[in-house]
Amino acid sequence: MAENLPVVVIGMGRFGSALALELARRGTEVLAIDNRPKIVQALAGRLTHVITADATDIDTLRELGVDEFYRAVVAIGGDLEANILATSLLAELEIDDIWAKAVTHQHKRILERIGAHHIVLPEHDMGERVAHLVGGRMLDYIEVDENFALAKTHPPRELVDVPLGETRLRSKHGVTVVCVKPVGEQFTYATPDTVLQYGDVILVAGPIEKVERLADRT
Repeated sequence: MAENLPVVVIGMGRFGSALALELARRGTEVLAIDNRPKIVQALAGRLTHVITADATDIDTLRELGVDEFYRAVVAIGGDLEANILATSLLAELEIDDIWAKAVTHQHKRILERIGAHHIVLPEHDMGERVAHLVGGRMLDYIEVDENFALAKTHPPRELVDVPLGETRLRSKHGVTVVCVKPVGEQFTYATPDTVLQYGDVILVAGPIEKVERLADRT
């Protein structure tokens, strides 16, 4: 399984270092690369493999054994040229699973064209997520696909004291209650027999607009 294989992370700014440290905390072996000695020195005691190197040089990447990795992440944010070049070199090395950080949608399109398999726009994605939380009544929100989301919210009045199977929630609102957390308890899977109460927390899945509409009814 690829999930447990080592990961190369290029660029140890705030995003890259947070990613590398979290991967390491979860038990994934990480090779962290940055061209700034002070940054590398600061992380040396927290990451097992952190190296000062130029990730825009393909010979350097080969010397570090990057071509033997299954997955790599280009987390360079401040230098777009270096970000694009490092991504293209990973594609040239035929890395199977390339993740890259983009700062704009135009930048994202470039990275896709040169071989990145997954693009992350941290600022944009976080801005959208916070906008959903600030602008509505959701407790948390995750967009899992282009038009599909998972929201954490409280049940609207029409769902309280009625078995979920009798609410016709999916046919009426186009969403599904996936899990429920009663007051003082843990999350459990929702079933047609689940009866929600005021104060419960629910996880609702469905198209973004429909999830938002249901959350606004609470």
